[in-house]
Amino acid sequence: MQKTVDNLFPSVRIVLIETSHPGNIGAAARAMKNMGLTRLVLVNPKDFPDDTAFRRAASAVDVVSSAIVVDTLDEAIAGCQLVLGTSARDRRIPWPMLEPRACGEKVVAEQAAGAEIAIIFGRESRGLKNEELQKCHFHINIPTGEAYSSLNLAMAVQVLCYEVLQASLAAKPEVSELEIDKREVDNWDMAYATSDSVEHLFQHLEETLVQVEFHDPENPRQLLTRLRRMFNRIRLDEMEVNILRGFLTSVNKLGRPQRRQESEGNNT
Repeated sequence: MQKTVDNLFPSVRIVLIETSHPGNIGAAARAMKNMGLTRLVLVNPKDFPDDTAFRRAASAVDVVSSAIVVDTLDEAIAGCQLVLGTSARDRRIPWPMLEPRACGEKVVAEQAAGAEIAIIFGRESRGLKNEELQKCHFHINIPTGEAYSSLNLAMAVQVLCYEVLQASLAAKPEVSELEIDKREVDNWDMAYATSDSVEHLFQHLEETLVQVEFHDPENPRQLLTRLRRMFNRIRLDEMEVNILRGFLTSVNKLGRPQRRQESEGNNT
């Protein structure tokens, strides 16, 4: 007899971006509930609500009914301290990667430490855009056979939700990497910064880099992408974000008198 599991992961949200077919929403919801996850967030779905989504959900109609619909990814991941994005492709600038099993262990460890977590899945046809993946702390690639490497959306959701459940159910008689992970989070003196506070930092940083003429928006190269990768890899906490924002504000103030003097000089 199959063991029933419900609401095991209240801090974990599954985020689907611009889903094109409502049936995939229902199938993904069913995959989630099979593994004990119930929080579904939909970013700008093409057709929702739709009867097809509820029919495909079968016994997970409650997951579809309680799904939160938002317009942007930033809204979907607001308040999250850990953001994970699925990616089937190698990127020009490599990002910290997790295998599905390691993803499950990290999710379970960080939920136990009190973190809010989002696992993001992209469009059926082309996945996540680069700018969306750059909002993630880690990318996840699901290995497949070489002959046919394409997974549909519900399959991908099922694989990662399964790994999260297995990490939660696994018996660990000795000290494991999962427990060490949780211990490191518990022993930190400040909570990890949320995705929205980090995003405000990135916006402030970009504005300041333009102000001091270190960054040219017309010729951006990969500067901002590499800075995002660096800060995401570090996993800034709330105090560190506040310190950096304060430093940037001081830089902004230093630049203003200079610009006023130059403007006054041009008017004489």
